[in-house]
Amino acid sequence: MASSSSSSRSRTWRYRVFTSFHGPDVRKTFLSHLRKQFSYNGISMFDDQSIERSQTIVPALTGAIKESRISIVVLSKNYASSRWCLDELLEILKCREDIGQIVMTVFYGVDPSDVRKQTGEFGIAFNKTCEGKTNEETQKWSKALNDVGNIAGEHFLNWDNESKMIEKIARDVSNKLNATISWDFEDMVGIEAHLQKMQSLLHLDYEDGVMIVGIYGPAGIGKTTIARALHSRLSSSFQLTCFMENIRGSYNSGLDEYGLKLRLQEQLLSKVLNQDGIRINHLGAIPERLCDQKVLIILDDVEDLQQLEALANETNWFGPGSRIIVTTEDQELLEQHDINNKYHVDFPTREEACKIFCTYAFRRSFAPYGFEKLAERVTWLCSNLPLGLRVMGSTLRGKKEDDWEGILRRLENSLDRKIDGVLRVGYDHLCEDDQFLYLLIAFFFNYVDDDHVKAMLVEDNLDVKLGLKTLAYKSLIQISAEGNIVMHKLLQRVGREAIQIQEPTKRRILIDAREICDVLRYGKGTSNVSGISFDTSDMSEVTISDDAFKRLHDLRFLKVTKSRYDGKYRMHIPAGIEFPCLLRLLHWEAYPSKCLPPTFNPEFLVELNMQGSQLEHLWSGTQSLRNLKNMDLGWSPNLKELPDLTNATNLEDLNLNSCESLVEIPSSFSHLHKLKNLWMSYCINLQVIPAHMNLVSLERVTMTGCSRFRKIPVISTHINYLDIAHNTEFEVVHASIALWCRLHYLNMSYNENFMGLTHLPMSLTQLILRYSDIERIPDCIKALHQLFSLDLTGCRRLASLPELPGSLLDLEAEDCESLETVFSPLHTPRAHLNFTNCFKLGGQARRAIIRRRSEFIGKALLPGREVPAEFDHRAKGNSLTIILNGYRPSYDFIQYLVCVVISPNQEITKISNSSTLLCHTNGYIFPSYEEVYIGAVSKCRKEHLFIFRSGYYLNVDPSGASREIVFEFSSKSQDFDIIECGVKIWTAQSIERGYLVFEDDNEIKHDDHTNRVRGHYKTSNVDYKSVSRKRPRKTDLKLEIPRRRF
Repeated sequence: MASSSSSSRSRTWRYRVFTSFHGPDVRKTFLSHLRKQFSYNGISMFDDQSIERSQTIVPALTGAIKESRISIVVLSKNYASSRWCLDELLEILKCREDIGQIVMTVFYGVDPSDVRKQTGEFGIAFNKTCEGKTNEETQKWSKALNDVGNIAGEHFLNWDNESKMIEKIARDVSNKLNATISWDFEDMVGIEAHLQKMQSLLHLDYEDGVMIVGIYGPAGIGKTTIARALHSRLSSSFQLTCFMENIRGSYNSGLDEYGLKLRLQEQLLSKVLNQDGIRINHLGAIPERLCDQKVLIILDDVEDLQQLEALANETNWFGPGSRIIVTTEDQELLEQHDINNKYHVDFPTREEACKIFCTYAFRRSFAPYGFEKLAERVTWLCSNLPLGLRVMGSTLRGKKEDDWEGILRRLENSLDRKIDGVLRVGYDHLCEDDQFLYLLIAFFFNYVDDDHVKAMLVEDNLDVKLGLKTLAYKSLIQISAEGNIVMHKLLQRVGREAIQIQEPTKRRILIDAREICDVLRYGKGTSNVSGISFDTSDMSEVTISDDAFKRLHDLRFLKVTKSRYDGKYRMHIPAGIEFPCLLRLLHWEAYPSKCLPPTFNPEFLVELNMQGSQLEHLWSGTQSLRNLKNMDLGWSPNLKELPDLTNATNLEDLNLNSCESLVEIPSSFSHLHKLKNLWMSYCINLQVIPAHMNLVSLERVTMTGCSRFRKIPVISTHINYLDIAHNTEFEVVHASIALWCRLHYLNMSYNENFMGLTHLPMSLTQLILRYSDIERIPDCIKALHQLFSLDLTGCRRLASLPELPGSLLDLEAEDCESLETVFSPLHTPRAHLNFTNCFKLGGQARRAIIRRRSEFIGKALLPGREVPAEFDHRAKGNSLTIILNGYRPSYDFIQYLVCVVISPNQEITKISNSSTLLCHTNGYIFPSYEEVYIGAVSKCRKEHLFIFRSGYYLNVDPSGASREIVFEFSSKSQDFDIIECGVKIWTAQSIERGYLVFEDDNEIKHDDHTNRVRGHYKTSNVDYKSVSRKRPRKTDLKLEIPRRRF
């Protein structure tokens, strides 16, 4: 299939989808609806209406099959009655084998087993078609039906709603198409060899464990390119994926170690969950959210061990089958983190390097006549560094041979310098305006949104859009899909060297710390200077004079940072200092003065960033702020008041986090008609927010730790994210919150005085009420059909749960000590239910929880000391063996419900959020090894029941030698013991006969007429992975299953 896979990537497909079907069965019903859904989703499907049916398949149809990316075989009752359909099927399976065509199946009113074995009504129709045909022909058809019957697909009888099934098929087709059209890296020189070596290190066939693999090598060697190619190729095989670029650059200064780790985790979760601006308050967030997800995460350009500890400290943070890829220049960093699977990216061979260069210089893999030796010289001068080859190729593209000689002579003269000296040539060949833009990006706007850069430079007489396009074209920057500008660090060093060789009096940007100190202390600046980027980390003390900026008339970008945080202030700013009036960017971390200079004019200011400052106020009166878009005053503990922002009508982001002295938000906020994000967490003295602001533009508000509010201030009814956790005075939620029709996320955790909710908006998807004094959940919650997460952890006064919406995926009710009743029946078919330490749960509530886990997927954890009687196979200890008593079932698949009594290991003192149960099965079902994530078992104060549903294919041995099913359970995390275990097991046939019914009196009802479920059953979507294992040791316990049970 390797060749077919390659073929499928290089083909141009005429149709997206070909459908094989029996017309009278489905054309006017199912197929017409499917065609309509495909049209809605923009999926082209071959239409055979114009083809006249005959005894043999016509060439037009075989051509359509070959020119379709995906074939969908709709297997209906009379499908096999048509020779035409059977011949279509042969052609489809041939295309699957030869050209890698994707084949999907729909079992429309037929059992897959009947298709595979040609039995039942389906078999009768097939046998009739075979009459008078040769044995060879019928054998081909029979094999094709067996093969297609083994392709997992959608079973019509598993769906209550046909339209929902059709929508899922359309989504699956879209996902498969999207996964097969992204081959952006296929033609890159040498990339396939890198990918093959990496895939062998990733061991993608090992589905049970999590692996972290490192990619290391020098800067510019292509580590990020390899990682991106892997992400593109492998993404479709994972539930969630994330490419987290430039970890080095995202490791912000101005925060302590804990705060920096929190910020990194927030960035990772925002990317992997595709939710902008996630905020967390503890470092256990990643394992909490991702421990049961199969994820592919790329951590690009890691430079510090703390970054790895923040983002991937333990493999059990992620679900089985997950892969984490780390790129770095530092091999020792990987070894310190015990990453033993490492891939060193070597320099390309001289031949490969020449191809790379020629691809960029000539748009083909070889040099044209007359340029061969010149191309070889460039390859040699660039020392085969891929980044240098790409930049030089872009620089020399279209140049005449005479120009090449001059450029290469310059390259030869700089060979004594390091690689960044080679890359300098690309900068030198830019026009003056593009060189200036290059330097601005290198020192002020790297990893900044391109729109923000355009706003900064709107009045600079620069064609910024054209300049960015030029820099990108010459491979000097990249612009990500999100619009972020990215410049490689080697190219940043090129910019540094370019500035250092300029005459001091002609420099437009100052970056040397000692030179900047002289300018600020002695007023030596000139009107040429447009930007100052000042890293004070190496300066013992900086003194600024009154006249520091007097001669810097054209200064527009001022950035003062501390790349190494030590908590000390190194600045002495005089009271009479004057800032230049043309400033667009004022970024001054840990600003030491109580206010900005009284003469400060922010008229042209686009961004004001004063994180960690000693400011008490900014300025007095009303200022012209028409250009201001971003204001960051976070972590300024002495800030007492905000200025009048009446004229800041373009402000989009305002950060006031941890402004502990701030008491009031000014009424001028009502004029901020473009404000999108407002962060006010831990403004512990904030008391006054103007009423009736109702900013339509506002999307996100955080007020965590704003402890002076007794009710939610109505800042805006249009927000979609509201975090008001850790508010000790908070008591009530106004009924008007039900009208906040855009609110998706509401966090009211750790509000000790909060007594309850009466109304909720219908738009909610996440509701978090952890450790509040809420006593009841409003009945209206059942109507929240978008709600997928409800967190009630630690709500110690909560006594009952009302009917919950069927959309719920996660219910956390840990430590709800007063909880006694749960609405029955629980209409949460997919939810994972956590009732840890809910010791007052009544018998009816417990039966409701257990019953629903038997009928649906999902898991449940609740207090209990013994396996309930509903589990008809029980044993003390961690294993049991079930004897099938010589009976051979006609079905080849079973499902089972598992219950284990677990007891926390008292010797384990460290609380883990990643307890995992191992389930070994063997014997009459194929050997399997399952990992099922439980949660924080170490928090359980007594024994608990853990219940989950699973299933597997029977290992039907014709010799009939094995008639046992062996279950053995153990703790992967070693933080709990297994006291007792139980299994309720059934085949698809027994499900049809009603053996799923759990009665309130703990009896199992055997009824051929009630709760009848028909159809073929596949493995449930629970959190486990399966691989072959040796058969575990058999225990002495043997439980008989009466023949009538099957």
